[in-house]
Amino acid sequence: MKITIISGSHRNPSQSEKVARYIESSLNRQFDDIEAQVYSLADNPLPMWDQRVWEDDEEWNATLAPVQQMLSDSDGFVVIAPEWHGMVPSGLKNFFLLFNRFQLGHKPAMIIGVSSADGGAYPVAELRMSSYKNNRLCYIPEQIIVRNVESVLNENPADNNADADAYFRERIDWALGVLRGYTIALKGMRETTQVFNDKFGNGM
Repeated sequence: MKITIISGSHRNPSQSEKVARYIESSLNRQFDDIEAQVYSLADNPLPMWDQRVWEDDEEWNATLAPVQQMLSDSDGFVVIAPEWHGMVPSGLKNFFLLFNRFQLGHKPAMIIGVSSADGGAYPVAELRMSSYKNNRLCYIPEQIIVRNVESVLNENPADNNADADAYFRERIDWALGVLRGYTIALKGMRETTQVFNDKFGNGM
C-alpha cells in the first residue's frame, strides 16, 4: 500500500514539513506493508487554478500529470494543514481544486492540524467542511492537532518538551494504525463497488 503525506505549508522550511517527515518515518518504521512518501507544497509549486484545467490544456496537462499519477497510485493520505490566520493555506485549498475523484476518490485521509500555539482546530473544521465534496476523499474520524509544534517532534531531544513530545509521538503512531485499517478496508470497497458514475460526477 502507498500512503502519500501532503504537507500543506508554502514555507520552506516549515514546521508542517517537519511533521510530515515524522509521519513518513513512522509509517515506514511501523508497517512493512506501507510505502510512505511526502508531497510538499513548499514554495507553492502548483500554479493557481484557472479555467484551462477543464479544457485539456497542454501546459496544465504536463504540470499535473506526474502528481495525478502519484495520487492515483496512492491508497491513502495524510493531509497536514498549518493554521494561517485561522484558515487553511491557499495552496492547499488550490490542491483540492486541481485533483479529482479519479485520483483521490474513496480513499481514506487523516487530517493533521499544525499550530505554533494552542490553535489548529479551524483548518480541521475547514477541510472537513469544504475540501472533499467533488473529489470524494474520505476523511477518517481520527485527527491530530499538533499544538506548540516547535517544541515537539524535533530530531534533537533537547529541543523538545519531553512530556508533550512523548504524547504526540504515541498518539500519532496509534492514529496511523487506524488510518492503515481504513486504507485496507476502503481498498476492498473500491475493488468491489461501483464508486464512479459519470451521471453523478459531482457531490451534492
